[in-house]
Amino acid sequence: EVTLVESGGGLVQPGGSLRLSCAASGFSFSSTAMSWVRQPPGKGLETVAILSSRGSPTYYLEAVKGRFTISRDDAKNTLYLQLNSLKIEDTAMYYCVVGQSRGQGTQVTVSS
Repeated sequence: EVTLVESGGGLVQPGGSLRLSCAASGFSFSSTAMSWVRQPPGKGLETVAILSSRGSPTYYLEAVKGRFTISRDDAKNTLYLQLNSLKIEDTAMYYCVVGQSRGQGTQVTVSS
């Protein structure tokens, strides 16, 4: 059974940083593509970043390019999303995704 548990969200001022983590189990983590998606308040899901099965970033949402970085630690079975230079419009529930599975999400709120 695939299990994904996100953490690391919180309230941060514009310009601040956060690192989101996704602890994963139930599949071959080191050889599986994964992604982060987000859902802003009142809006639909949007893909933020994708990491290939080989561990290389293959996609970033245009709005986060140069500010967010997706990575993973195979020894810890953990996917990360580093969020820098946060903007109010980054406020959303962030989820990690593998295949058709999604975690419970972690809330990121950017506000002054």
